[in-house]
Amino acid sequence: MNQTEPLRNIGDDDDVRTEFRSLISSLPSDINVQGKKLCNYQGCWYYEKNLHAVLDYQKHFKPLDTDIILSSYPKSGTTWLKALTVALLHRSKDGIQSHPLTSDSPHGLVPFLEMNLYLKSSTPDLTKISSSPRLFSTHMPLHTLREPLKDSPCKIVYVSRNAKDVLVSLWHFRSKIEKKEAEISSLNSIVESFCKGVDNNGPVWDHVLSYWKGSLEDPKHVLFIRYEDLKEEPYAQVMRLADFLGCPFTQEEIHRGSVEKILNLCSLCNLSNLDINKTGVSWNNMDHSIYFRKGEVDDWKNHLTTDMANKIDMVIHEKFQGSGLKI
Repeated sequence: MNQTEPLRNIGDDDDVRTEFRSLISSLPSDINVQGKKLCNYQGCWYYEKNLHAVLDYQKHFKPLDTDIILSSYPKSGTTWLKALTVALLHRSKDGIQSHPLTSDSPHGLVPFLEMNLYLKSSTPDLTKISSSPRLFSTHMPLHTLREPLKDSPCKIVYVSRNAKDVLVSLWHFRSKIEKKEAEISSLNSIVESFCKGVDNNGPVWDHVLSYWKGSLEDPKHVLFIRYEDLKEEPYAQVMRLADFLGCPFTQEEIHRGSVEKILNLCSLCNLSNLDINKTGVSWNNMDHSIYFRKGEVDDWKNHLTTDMANKIDMVIHEKFQGSGLKI
């Protein structure tokens, strides 16, 4: 995703830029499977330009009490979570024709902090985000995200997904970006880097565990949702999400089928067939359609060999052991 992102506007504070450059040069670094340099900051790997954005976010972001931040490891259900949240918060509007999801993609409606807003400017004008509550998204781990939040009561929602499905989705996604066929050789390389933990926003296990532990310690402000639960029991999970966000469904809404209408609106089939998602282009010059593929549970079985799957399972089992988390 990062290859086509716009260059950020640098030059507003030379001292800060120098400070950041000095910090970044002192961090552990490595090269990913695409041959791109990654830097490790607070236990997470980033491309250097995204790390600049993370640092600017930590230095400059001023949360509002009503802010909602949606988080995920890449390809874990980010688009669906964004769509559901927007639909929940705009469900009082009449009809679907004028719904925000019909005029912009979920990623346009819920901008990324470090991959959009702070990537383009060290101090983006957030007053342009006029909706209340303000909606943001991120791929940062919880401890990094929370640094500027301090005692803010803003809500954080995290969606997790089976690591094997995440890996396969990343494989297809990167192949589309590079306009290449999804070749088995590149899948082998991704599995290796995935298990090593050296990948953009990785290691996945540390990322997931940061939010899992956060949800246990502060369930009032951090909600942990499993992608597989959303697929298996979408009605119950949407009700749960609405309750957490402070916009629970009334009995009248339930009786008139509001939950089902939201699920239909946000279904992969419906979203992928909206004109805005078939023909639109996102902030980073990528087609909206690239964010929609299968969205299936256990699609990894169609792509990973037994050895690949076992290798991933062994790593995940070891890292999650004792956490109480089972994915």
